[in-house]
Parts: sequence; structure tokens; C-alpha cells
Amino acid sequence: MASDTLVLIGASGWLHPAWRNGFYPDGLPDDWMLAYYNTQFQAVYLPAPVWLAASKAVWEQWLNDTQEGFHFVLEPADPASPQPASARVVLATPAWQAAHIWWLDETPDLRRLAQRITRQAETGEPLYVFSRSGDLDLLEQARTLKQVMGY
Repeated sequence: MASDTLVLIGASGWLHPAWRNGFYPDGLPDDWMLAYYNTQFQAVYLPAPVWLAASKAVWEQWLNDTQEGFHFVLEPADPASPQPASARVVLATPAWQAAHIWWLDETPDLRRLAQRITRQAETGEPLYVFSRSGDLDLLEQARTLKQVMGY
């Protein structure tokens, strides 16, 4: 796995109200927010109600609005629920989450995150570092750690 895809940073969703007048440029239309978010982050975690409510056309738009290396990580839902067919969409089963997701809000300790990144690098599997709350300070700290570690 390429080093630029070992650690992918993002948030749970991209529509955090607190981001409106700080993270997003003033006057950015709502339908451009995902494309802008993608310039800053490599992944987004989508709660089941959000991704299940999206039509096929909306999913096509989301995939078109993001770069090829961007990933959508889906909260598990009813196993019968259809998920979009794309290599950039991952269903985060509990076992997969345990092996691939670090929740910044729950464990903001950067030393522990650095240790986890090192262990993850040994496996070659990606680590998704997410903030449920969209805490931009924590996300920036994680991004800086990723750069310092060379990922």
C-alpha cells in the first residue's frame, strides 16, 4: 500500500454547522461542500441514516465530486440494505472498524495514535482517523502527525 493511503483523515459527515463560517469559504454553496471537504481530507464516515437516504443519483454525484483516492466509510445498517458499488465505498463492520478506524474524539492522545499508525504500517492496511464531532483542531493535529511520520 502506498504511504499516502496508509493514513486517511476525515470526519463523520461534512456538514458540521460550526464549519460554515471557518472551515468552508464564505459563500460556498451547499452542493460544493463535499468537493471542498475532499481538498482537505481523504475520507468521510457516513452514519447509516445519511447514506441510506441517498439516492443512486446522489451517490453518483458524491463519487463524481470527490477524487479517486477519497473513501466513503459507511456505518453498518441492515444487512439487506444495498450499498453503492464502488471500490471507494467501505462498509465498516464491527470487526473492520476495530482493525481500521481510530476515533480522535475518544482517544485524542497523539502518542497512542502514532503507535497505532506504526502498527498499522506493519500490516500495510489503511487506518482511517475520524472525528465524530468534526473537531478541526484534533483533525489538524492528526494531519500534522501524519506528515511528521511521513505518511
